[in-house]
Amino acid sequence: MRSVVLLVPILLFAWLAGSASGAEERYRLERTQNGYVRMDTQTGQTSICQEQGNELICRAATEQGGSAPKDEIDRLQARLDAMESRIAKLEARPAVPEALLPTEQQFNQSMDYMEKFFHRFMGIMKDFGKEKNGPEAQPQKT
Repeated sequence: MRSVVLLVPILLFAWLAGSASGAEERYRLERTQNGYVRMDTQTGQTSICQEQGNELICRAATEQGGSAPKDEIDRLQARLDAMESRIAKLEARPAVPEALLPTEQQFNQSMDYMEKFFHRFMGIMKDFGKEKNGPEAQPQKT
């Protein structure tokens, strides 16, 4: 693995030198102790290749040994951009959104409903008091 890490800068330098000279090769192969390192001269992606029988089998060379992390980086970058956009929108909002506050008309209508409720409630309480004390407890009018 160390030889691959050391070969990558060398291959990049060779790629830059080759592209400056006008070479039109798509891939460059360099022999290593364990096989070959192949570099795509258009994208810069490297692969580790080994001979198996009469075939050259190549796998993407990444530090984690999996597929190229570019897709994962792109996915995370898109997610980060979406979060930053959402944060910017939230920070641009006023402390109390105007849409949540009632209009003057709605406020007055609510107060009218409350006033009617309390008048009725007080009337019920007066009637309840009269029923509790009974008719004999009411003062006599002369």
